[in-house]
Order: sequence, then C-alpha cells, then structure tokens
Amino acid sequence: MEEIKWGIIGCGDVTEVKSGPAFNKVPHSSLVAVMRRDAAKAQDYALRHGVPKWYDNAEQLINDPEINAVYIATPPLQHEEYTLLALSKGKPVYVEKPMTLNAASAIRMKAAADKYHVKLSVAHYPARAARISESKRPVVG
Repeated sequence: MEEIKWGIIGCGDVTEVKSGPAFNKVPHSSLVAVMRRDAAKAQDYALRHGVPKWYDNAEQLINDPEINAVYIATPPLQHEEYTLLALSKGKPVYVEKPMTLNAASAIRMKAAADKYHVKLSVAHYPARAARISESKRPVVG
C-alpha cells in the first residue's frame, strides 16, 4: 500500500490534539507538512509536532510533490478555494466540517472531485460518541 503523505492547511486548535497527531498514528500515513498564514506559528507547530515542512502559503503546500493528500482545517470560508485547488492537482482532500458555507459551494466541490476522479471526504466527529458508548455499558446494580 502506498503511504499517504498528508499536508494540513490551517493548523489551528482542531489539529493540535484531534486530527493532526492522528495522521502519524495510522499505518501507511504520515504528516509531511503544515500551513498557516502566520509563518512563525506554522514553524512552531511543525517543530512541536515533528513535522518536517511548514508553509505560510496554501498553494505552496498543495504543490509540494511529496504531499499526496490534503487536510483542510481552515475556517469554512476558505474550504472551497483550497479544495478545488488540491483536487485540480490530483490530491485527495479531507475537509473539516462544515464542508463549506452553502449548498452551491458544496456542489462545486463535489463536481470537481468527480471531474478529476479524486476522493473528497468531510470530517465528521460524532458529538455523542462517548455518551453512546457509555450508554451501552451494562448497568451494575
């Protein structure tokens, strides 16, 4: 199996403990680069998490030939722009929820995935997963 070499666009709070570290814990997956508009914060994130590369420009990350999948964790306003660019470069996209700001934008994103034959996925974290798991535990009386 080919290794998935991730680039994260928007390495803010959601990527600190949830998604970011997970990319290095899954077999055949590694986090290769991160991007944040603030270069000092991007570099700090990369150093703290052992990520080899960092950028302050999303297009540079997307164009990095080592990266073969992109996780978009920016505010939703940028989701469509970065998704369309990554898909056009043949790179699968994992985009944070909400997918985008409206249905028309989501339709354009899906159409691009179809056009380029590239996978587009939306991050969904079950809000009640812990409570559901807890509720299935036997009651001991």
